[in-house]
Amino acid sequence: MFAFITKLKLKLLLSVFAMCIALASLLYTSNLVRHLQERERTSVTIWAAAIEQVALAAAQNPYEADFRMIADKLDPADPMTPQHRAALAWGSRLPLGDHIDFIFDIISEYSPDVPAAIVDEEGNPIRWQHLGVPEEGELTSEDSLEIMRRIAQMDRNYDPITIEVRQDSLTPALIQRVHYGESSIIRDLRIYPYLQLAFVALFIGFGYLGFSYARRSEQSNLWVGMAREAAHQLGTPISSLMGWIEVMRTNPKADHDTLNEMDADVQRLSLVTNRFNDIGSVPKLEVQSLAPVLDRTANYIRRRFPRRGMTLTVDVATELQAPINADLFAWVVENLLKNAMDAIENENGRIRINSGIEKGRVYIDISDNGKGIDRSDWSSIFKPGYSTKTRGWGLGLSLAKRIVVDYHGGILTLTHSVVGQGSTFRILLPQS
Repeated sequence: MFAFITKLKLKLLLSVFAMCIALASLLYTSNLVRHLQERERTSVTIWAAAIEQVALAAAQNPYEADFRMIADKLDPADPMTPQHRAALAWGSRLPLGDHIDFIFDIISEYSPDVPAAIVDEEGNPIRWQHLGVPEEGELTSEDSLEIMRRIAQMDRNYDPITIEVRQDSLTPALIQRVHYGESSIIRDLRIYPYLQLAFVALFIGFGYLGFSYARRSEQSNLWVGMAREAAHQLGTPISSLMGWIEVMRTNPKADHDTLNEMDADVQRLSLVTNRFNDIGSVPKLEVQSLAPVLDRTANYIRRRFPRRGMTLTVDVATELQAPINADLFAWVVENLLKNAMDAIENENGRIRINSGIEKGRVYIDISDNGKGIDRSDWSSIFKPGYSTKTRGWGLGLSLAKRIVVDYHGGILTLTHSVVGQGSTFRILLPQS
């Protein structure tokens, strides 16, 4: 029991450790994504502000005041003055030249690597990038719909940035909006921890299945080895005891009642030996009636009741049949009855065996009114090493389930148990 509890604590500790690793990975990635989002938002804001400044610079001539000052200083008497003033007026209306194009080329080349679209006041796309739509050439109707769909998708996560260009206080401002979303790096980083956890979980899962299979194979080989060794060690002395009993019977003064009891015990040992021998090999199953096997096992347990007032009833139809190995199946029922007997602590203990057919399978229920099993322990009672007894090895139920599942193709479960009221174990067997 101590080893079983230690094993559970170790599993719990490893589970908590794995959860801490997963949580730390998620928190770190979330923090990294948040910082990248802030950086991208800042980059897009700077990009939009740069576009706005270039537009203002292109819309206004910074030398307009100088042109007016030169025009005022021209000699009105000079016949060329009107022509010079017209040239200066024309020059003052020109936008900036190649250096503006140079700045705009820099903005275009080093734009943030995020999906973005610039639209006019009416929402018509003017410029876009990383939207899965060709960035040059005329837009088709499908491309326009795709851009508008992506804009709506981006607006659900980020508010657009407004660009306002105003030439002077009298002219209405030119309004444009920059819609932007997340870069592919952030999207990948959002998915990465979950992919990482999925691969780790798969690795742990396959590793656990592999180790479990190896452990079950090791346990199976251990069961077989112990069973065969026990059968071998018991075989010789049992044969010798049988011979000595027969020798003693030939004595005229022999106590035949005592010898009969001794012979019954030796036959019991022989039965145990046969059971161990069957564990170490593939047992032969025969379709037969369950009632005789259950009755014999019940009679054996009744003779070993620890107190008076305890009852064991068998309610099994004689026509109920299933393919079983009689010796091994009796061993399963014997283990369940012994557990029921040990669980009863009052003077009016009741154990009951009943059976029937359910969904094409034969069931045998073994119920008692003992101390019951706590719900939290239901999944552990069939594991080797689990026992509530002070000196228990925790092998009885594990061995019983192994015999039912591996050798009879059936199922052994705890179907009902309430602390202080009792328990019910169910054996399910195929009908043929």
